[in-house]
Amino acid sequence: MPNEKKTGVLKISGGNILLDPYFILEESGLGAEMKIADLGCGAAGHFVIPAGKIIGGKGTVYAVDLLKSVLEAVKSRAKMEEVSNVETVWSNLEIYGATKISPASLDIVLLANTLFQIKKREEVFREAVRLAKPGGRVVVVEWGLGEAPLGPPPALRLGKDTVRGLASESGLREIKEFKAGPYHYGIVFIK
Repeated sequence: MPNEKKTGVLKISGGNILLDPYFILEESGLGAEMKIADLGCGAAGHFVIPAGKIIGGKGTVYAVDLLKSVLEAVKSRAKMEEVSNVETVWSNLEIYGATKISPASLDIVLLANTLFQIKKREEVFREAVRLAKPGGRVVVVEWGLGEAPLGPPPALRLGKDTVRGLASESGLREIKEFKAGPYHYGIVFIK
């Protein structure tokens, strides 16, 4: 609908509200033939499959996770949806240099609902920066600090200032913030 405002929220049948991966990837600046990694991709491949469709056959989506069962699920979903540009990568993101993707090769590194689950967040940012090419983007989508009927306990959530501090310490510069959904925020940083 042309006059509808984009909100980052995707309503699906039954009234469920989810993060809209297409909106978030658009806000991230993802386009045809790019290379992107979703660090901590999760079994649903919520961002991986849409990213693969957006970038097309000449681009690459790296689905990165610690759990091999998650990577198998993503691989299976990509095959089922005929998205052939997805590569799964097993990695412990808390170990700098562990992710087997060429350094400085990615247009976008996505950290969506990942940081709140990790203890060594500084290492994750260092790894994201290592993988992003000069001028590449690191995109963080996290739960806001406000009350929500779902999601992690408030004590585990990261405020925007914490994320900005981690990004700044890693040499990243913020280029924009956006509302990623009713309970999430997004921040785009550039290397």
